[in-house]
Amino acid sequence: MAGANVVEFTDANFQKEVLDADGPVLVDFWAPWCGPCRRIAPMIDELAAENVGAAKIGKVNTDENPDTSSKYDVQSIPTLIIFKKGQPVQRWSGMPPKTQLQSVLDSAR
Repeated sequence: MAGANVVEFTDANFQKEVLDADGPVLVDFWAPWCGPCRRIAPMIDELAAENVGAAKIGKVNTDENPDTSSKYDVQSIPTLIIFKKGQPVQRWSGMPPKTQLQSVLDSAR
């Protein structure tokens, strides 16, 4: 369900891939059964392709990774969080505009 540049984040790799990352990281908390999650998937793929080398873009399947989802109080999906230096800097529930996501990624560099 994810494009070639979209990283799969899990409970096991979240620390290394997201919290210890040098640059900004956009995390999409989603589940396969979620209609809005499927609708924003192409936008997530586009952001990943357009930000190669500048930001990491990935997804956390909330059904398969309950610890990370719980830690970040994900109560509805899709929930998108941008991290910088291991800290959340912006959070959205639902489907934000791509331009808004890109703007926050740019400012988190």
